[in-house]
Amino acid sequence: MYSENSFNSLAVFCGSKTGSNPVFASDAVTLGYWLAEHNIRLVYGGGSAGLMGIVADAVLGKGGRVTGIIPSLLLEWEVQHRALTELIIAEDMHQRKKELYSRCDAALVLPGGFGTLDELFEIITWNQLTIHDKPIFILNSDGFYDALLQHIEQMKKEGFLYKEAIDKIQVVKTIEELEFYRKNRPRPLFS
Repeated sequence: MYSENSFNSLAVFCGSKTGSNPVFASDAVTLGYWLAEHNIRLVYGGGSAGLMGIVADAVLGKGGRVTGIIPSLLLEWEVQHRALTELIIAEDMHQRKKELYSRCDAALVLPGGFGTLDELFEIITWNQLTIHDKPIFILNSDGFYDALLQHIEQMKKEGFLYKEAIDKIQVVKTIEELEFYRKNRPRPLFS
C-alpha cells in the first residue's frame, strides 16, 4: 500500500486549448480544486491558456501551490501564467520536460494535442528506460483517449511493449479516482 501522501506533486500534461467538449474544462477545474484541497503541488507547463490555464487558475483560486515550467521561446509569445507560486524558465522544450519530470512524484494526462501526447509518451519511455520510476495516470474524460488506449492494447498484443512500462500506466475516468490511487498501489492496466 502507498502511504497517505504517496505523491505531493503532480505533473499535469494537457492542452493549451480547451477542446470542444465542455467536460474537459470541467474536469480541469475539478482537478485544480482537488490538488489544492489535498495540498498537492501542481507542476505543469506554465501556460495561461486552454486546459493548462484552467487547472492552474483552479489550484490558485483555492490557495494551492503551482510551479510552472516554460521554455524561453514561449515567453516571447507572452503565454506564460503571470500569477503562479513559482515560474521556472527553461532553455528549451527538452529542458522543460526534464524539469517537469524531475519535480513531480506522479504525472496525469488530460485531453490535449500533439504536445500532450509527446509528454505522455516521453514520460512512459523514461519509465521504461529507468530514468525515473513514476506512476502515470491518464484521465479519460468522456472517452477522449479510448482510441489511444485501444492502440496501446494493440501494440501490447503485437509484442512491442515492455510489461514494466505499461504496468505504470493507470486510466481514471474521474478526478475522484485519483484519491484511491494516491492511497493504494495501482493495478496494471494492460495485464
